[in-house]
Amino acid sequence: MTMLYVPRPFPITDLETWVRQESRRDQEHAVDLLERLQILQRTADPKKPRSFLLTNPFALSLRQALTGAGHHKSFGVPSNIQNQDPIPIAQLDEFARGQWEGILGYMVGSTAVGLGNQGARLSPSVKHLLQYGGLVEAKGVSVGITQDGFAFALQEVNSQVWTVLILYLENAEQLGMESVDVLSFLFMLGSLELGQSYSKVNLTATQLQMLLDLRDLGIIYQDTPDSDHYYPTRLATTLTSDAGALRSASAGFDGALRSSSSDDRGFVVIETNYRLYAYTSSPLQIAILSLFARLITRYPNMVSGKMTRESVRRAIDMGITGDQIIDFLYTHAHPQMRKNSTTILPPTVVDQIRLWQIEGERMKTTVGFLFKDFASEKEYLDPCEYARDIGVLVWRNDKSRMFFVTRHEQIAAYLKNQRERRREGGS
Repeated sequence: MTMLYVPRPFPITDLETWVRQESRRDQEHAVDLLERLQILQRTADPKKPRSFLLTNPFALSLRQALTGAGHHKSFGVPSNIQNQDPIPIAQLDEFARGQWEGILGYMVGSTAVGLGNQGARLSPSVKHLLQYGGLVEAKGVSVGITQDGFAFALQEVNSQVWTVLILYLENAEQLGMESVDVLSFLFMLGSLELGQSYSKVNLTATQLQMLLDLRDLGIIYQDTPDSDHYYPTRLATTLTSDAGALRSASAGFDGALRSSSSDDRGFVVIETNYRLYAYTSSPLQIAILSLFARLITRYPNMVSGKMTRESVRRAIDMGITGDQIIDFLYTHAHPQMRKNSTTILPPTVVDQIRLWQIEGERMKTTVGFLFKDFASEKEYLDPCEYARDIGVLVWRNDKSRMFFVTRHEQIAAYLKNQRERRREGGS
């Protein structure tokens, strides 16, 4: 950034004053990389120290991007809407919340647990994107959340949005889009103003297609797909925000609209007898709880249930780990649990969740061959040691003179050679 507005070549000696001695190798690597990308160019003057200058196309484009100059309009083109009232910010928030919670609800299968379709109807492109990113996997006509998907649901809302946008960028070529146009539009989104409408006149064909997809994600609002303007929602304008951790879409918007402490996010109470009480009416949060708990009763603002071996094992079979369940309960623990206990979660519950996970890891099947019934100790030890040396030995029992291997061809050939040697020695 310092070199961006320096018209003269920048000496390497000045650059080295910014770098620690132990980082000189990293500096040389970075300079070499920028030269190969034609971002830096070396000045040819043997009488002066080695100097560098930013290439003019790159420097000009970067200055225009930072200042919004040129025809690129990196900060968007505000739209002057006549004879039409602007969309209220509250309506934009409601739209974005519905779309994003619809995506998360689709991932955790909220309709499958009888909660109804509280979110938006997802387009095929959004569903394909979630499957491409490994957040869900198809199971016949339905989908199921994966281990990565459950970890995604526990992230703050900004991290969730960036994860989906990175997947979108990686998938751009398969969608027939220009990656450069996609990337430049994503950078522009973070600089837009909430509540301001923007014109579509300067957008490329790729970016016009992106508007339709980002509308499905709740990042962009349009009255109709054919509208000549669009509004960024809070999901777009907070892309570059360093706001506090927002653990869900609802918490994300609530935290953006009002200041709240971390305790306001807690709603789960769990007892030592594994009974669970969740003070929430959010279909999304209830759907997440149903992944690892058996919900028994639902009230207008609370659900109750119990964590059982079957419910936790079902979650583990879906790819959710015991530590992820513990992290979810810890993150969303009710403020009362944080006040009355130094450990927050009952240790018996934490230990039991881990034990239920270990149950499925106690037995491991290995296809192989068992060798037994050796006549002598030496007849047993020789092939056993040979199996260990070639890396096919899985298990041995010296007392019973038995060992188990994954491949038998080399062991059988070794035993045959041993018998022939004994026969030759005896003759």
